[in-house]
Amino acid sequence: MIMESKVVFVGAGNMAEAIVSGMVAAEFCEPEKIIMTDVRPERLKDLEAEYGVSVSTDNGVIQNAEIVVLSVKPQVMDAVLREIAPFLREETLVVSIAAGISCAKIEASLKGERRVVRVMPNTPALVGQGAAALAAGAHADEADLEVAEAILQCVGLTVRVEENELDAVTALSGSGPAYVFYLIEAMLAAAEQMGLSPNVSRTLAVQTVEGVARLMRDSGESATVLRERVTSKGGTTEAAIRSLDASGVKAAIVKALHAAKTRSEELSNG
Repeated sequence: MIMESKVVFVGAGNMAEAIVSGMVAAEFCEPEKIIMTDVRPERLKDLEAEYGVSVSTDNGVIQNAEIVVLSVKPQVMDAVLREIAPFLREETLVVSIAAGISCAKIEASLKGERRVVRVMPNTPALVGQGAAALAAGAHADEADLEVAEAILQCVGLTVRVEENELDAVTALSGSGPAYVFYLIEAMLAAAEQMGLSPNVSRTLAVQTVEGVARLMRDSGESATVLRERVTSKGGTTEAAIRSLDASGVKAAIVKALHAAKTRSEELSNG
């Protein structure tokens, strides 16, 4: 799908690069219609060479954009919003992937009835397997959500939520990759203790996690049903699950997600 829109990414970090890479591969628009801005000229030079996009160290280039993607760190968002506000056209769609910055805050900083869509992506977008949740601001409409979805679908799947659900989304999928890596760390540590080589352990662990995710997705079955199917009475898996239950692992994971949600709420509230 090729759109005629000019898209400006304010901030050229890893997530912005992942999305741009997906947009170019999916032919979302002509590469030269994508402009990436950043304070690092060398970073921009590399991105220009890699993807054929336009680059600039001047955020004023947003004045001709149909879509602006805010992809800066949350701690510098206030300064960036103040800088771009005078250049932003009223009809420009603003898509924010900055964690913890509400649509209302962005709208207020930019002044006027700004069309804002807030997105919580996650790091598997770097390999085109992202999961992103989108929420509309006060003035964004169905067409705005569809455009934001089209951009994020270049690097994975999307779901729509209410903005007050984004803290829970952050706890589940935003921080979720870290939980899976944490599990793999533990699996690999145990494998090493049991004498398996690092290469064999990594290969088996990664394939197991990937295979389990695809099995659950493709089967449509619940995690509970799938777990029970591989937990034979009196077998090795049952022994492992009993050990996990005795250690309170499931309760600890639930508690961890609540902690992540609470922290997301704290960041959102400043």
